[in-house]
Amino acid sequence: MKNLDNLTVVIVTYKTSEKIIFDCLKSIDSTVKILLVENSNYFKHEKSILSNFPNVEIFCTGSNLGYGKGNNYGLKLVKSDNALILNPDVICDKNFFNNLIEVLAEADDYSIIGCQYLNDQIFMPAGFFDKKQNDIFRKNFKNNNIEKLCKVEWVTGCSMLVNLKKFNDKEIFDKNFFLYFEEVDLCKSIIDKGENIFTSSKLKIHHLGFKSSENRNLEDKRSLDKLREWHWMWSSFYFYKKNYNYLYASYKMSGKLIKSFCKLLFYFATFHKKKREKYLFRFLGLINSFLNKSSFYREKN
Repeated sequence: MKNLDNLTVVIVTYKTSEKIIFDCLKSIDSTVKILLVENSNYFKHEKSILSNFPNVEIFCTGSNLGYGKGNNYGLKLVKSDNALILNPDVICDKNFFNNLIEVLAEADDYSIIGCQYLNDQIFMPAGFFDKKQNDIFRKNFKNNNIEKLCKVEWVTGCSMLVNLKKFNDKEIFDKNFFLYFEEVDLCKSIIDKGENIFTSSKLKIHHLGFKSSENRNLEDKRSLDKLREWHWMWSSFYFYKKNYNYLYASYKMSGKLIKSFCKLLFYFATFHKKKREKYLFRFLGLINSFLNKSSFYREKN
């Protein structure tokens, strides 16, 4: 790709603050088309965003579809071959889009290219499914001992480039996930097909991480915390069940089920409401996944 004409950015929001969205949009090259997908039936910042960013189109899904289905909705509207999925709480490095052209010229038959963090030294932006191989990669990554464009088996979903020519259907994420593990599941399916996933040190981002909820009141934040705890556990079990088998998922997650239940009893007995809620919703998410129930739990409006 010699320029950015064949690229579309997809950003899925859900009642995200105007400042968070503006900071993200300002970091994107003004020549790139942006599809902003609001996961509800109304986007209150539409007028201010459209007046400041003429390269943006806004769509409302009508309800909260979650990360995967929200991005599927946006990807179906993309007409370019390359789509950059961005979380709204991501800020791209000033050289990101110039470097992106170079990276695409280097990438050999890619399906996904993941980005790396500007300052975060805690969370890994990519890795491998095999623990031994992942440990070696983690060590080399921390020591800056990997190639600038490096083959991996999974990347984080807050910022990743997708080659839509590699997919027969633009509904690339499993719609059974509502939150967490969607991108890891996608990467697993790509690796199982023998296709290529890369991480690039030339594509740097700053990820704020759940900052879109900063403007919420205390009750709303508690509701969001419950949602995250429930779906983290549900999605963990579902990922292992889908990509390995039920017995393997049970083996991986049974310890967490027992721990969540014991912690729930302890914090119930000690009258620690916040901790009790945390482990209650972890337990509920996991037990529903064990029972093959859908990811039905949603944040109360």
